[in-house]
Amino acid sequence: MNTATVNIKLPATMTQYGVSIQDIQNNMEEWLVLSLFTQQRISSGKAAQMLNLSRIDFLALLHKYHITYFDYNNEELEEEFAAVKQLQL
Repeated sequence: MNTATVNIKLPATMTQYGVSIQDIQNNMEEWLVLSLFTQQRISSGKAAQMLNLSRIDFLALLHKYHITYFDYNNEELEEEFAAVKQLQL
């Protein structure tokens, strides 16, 4: 896989919140992929692939950070509940 090096500027006070420069370097790729996923810019399968994880492991990572896999709006939830009611008949 091709890689790119990125330099970022952060406030020096960032380390006051328990985040070291090494933590940032170690976790930047994971944070970026999770951000892309939550913005619906990539699928869960693509996110798992980018992090070299299985889909199950990616779902566990979402759980670890309290990120929902399904993000339904009210209308979508109502449709899902109606479909479940139909199955129960």
